[in-house]
Amino acid sequence: MSEGEMGRGRGHVVVIGGGITGLAAAHRLLRRGNRVTVLESGPRLGGKLLTGEVAGARVDLGAESMLARRPEAVALAREAGLTALLQPPATASAALWTRGALRPMPKGHVMGVPGDAAALTGVLSAEGLRRIEDDRTLSPTEVGEDVAIGAYVAERLGREVVDRIVEPLLGGVYAGNAYQISMRSAVPQLFEAARRHPSLTEGVREIQRAAAARQQTGSVFMGIAGGIGRLPGAVADTVRGLGGTVLTGTPVTALRRLPGGTGPEGEPGARWQITVDGRHLDADAVVLAVPAPAAAALLDAESPAAAGELRTVEYASMALITLAYRRDEARLPDGSGFLVPPVEGRTIKAATFASRKWGWISDENPDLLLLRTSVGRYGEEEILQHTDEELTEVSRHDLREATGLGARPVDSRVTRWHQGLPQYPVGHTARVARVREHLAKLPGLVVCGAAYDGVGIPACIAGGQAAADQLTGDDRRTVDDVTANPVPRQHSGAGQ
Repeated sequence: MSEGEMGRGRGHVVVIGGGITGLAAAHRLLRRGNRVTVLESGPRLGGKLLTGEVAGARVDLGAESMLARRPEAVALAREAGLTALLQPPATASAALWTRGALRPMPKGHVMGVPGDAAALTGVLSAEGLRRIEDDRTLSPTEVGEDVAIGAYVAERLGREVVDRIVEPLLGGVYAGNAYQISMRSAVPQLFEAARRHPSLTEGVREIQRAAAARQQTGSVFMGIAGGIGRLPGAVADTVRGLGGTVLTGTPVTALRRLPGGTGPEGEPGARWQITVDGRHLDADAVVLAVPAPAAAALLDAESPAAAGELRTVEYASMALITLAYRRDEARLPDGSGFLVPPVEGRTIKAATFASRKWGWISDENPDLLLLRTSVGRYGEEEILQHTDEELTEVSRHDLREATGLGARPVDSRVTRWHQGLPQYPVGHTARVARVREHLAKLPGLVVCGAAYDGVGIPACIAGGQAAADQLTGDDRRTVDDVTANPVPRQHSGAGQ
């Protein structure tokens, strides 16, 4: 790989990391008139977005849907030429496997927190429903600068609400523990409502009224025919079409600040040297779109304080087990799948009936029924020490217990995501603010990704776009302009 292939020149931004966050940043930067090089250390692009085959059928082996009521992901998919392939789920009726049965997923809640007890009828016991009513008469609960969502909800509404519905819903997003997850970071609208209202249920009703006033319609989620894993490749093709360079198998081993011009206060300008394969690449600015441990390693030399903060970010590992059955041998309950509360003591934490949920999978594979389960939560690394065969068998066992599915699959595939999901404990927002405060001393360097402002696909895309905006400014200046006149740092406000 020559320096010419990597690209040198005026207004050059290097994006380190070829996941969807880095690709979104590269796309935005190119649209703003900058020259861009994307460097991905691994052999492929896309991070946790990945497609593959099971029994010859195309499936997602990572994330399989994106939130549609946040605009960033759907908009980027459209810009990448995927408009005709966007599809809502064929069915959105999910269930909870709790208290010995599959029970319909309740409606009328915010991440499992109800506006009134009736919303959780059928999921909670009579005592659990009665406990919710206490919220109206309890003294206000202090939330301070942040609070664990599980602890706060349990104090207001009782542990059963947390254990039976909040935990499985949050676990599906973060693979974490609700009693440790930051409400401010994970469910910011609920945190703000809790600050304004002494009653949590009244705060939830306020959120619901606001949503009704916005008249949100349509599906909450969206997929892509052929798999969400097609999105990174489509964006990368668009980046190349705009003149950007995208390289895989290109690990960055060092990041150094170089002497440059001066800003309005006489501070050093933003010029950077990136070391790749023993060669040096100069850039006017850098977008660091990699997981927290990798970002910490690259920031050690220039910002040890930011690196130290990033090393405190913890991750959860998980695995997805995809199973293919002959359709005439497999029977499933109605719906798109189910979530499993940890208190049930099961191994799987969720199951998705992929052939039911996504019309394109059913259309492409009329003789097959595809589904997948997930295992692994924060602090449960031991389950991932099992072999693929053992994870497949434990998934089959739990599926049989939940649905009666006793058929033997014709094929299976286990996909492991080691350290795949960053955790957002109490104080996460403040930690991110400290990281960015340290990096504000380094003009021309920004960080983004799932470790900062949200782990969902739209949140990651928003983070990448905000990083690009931070470098270029809302008036669409190029990086050369910004290194002479830095703009204030922006926070994406992203969260799922």
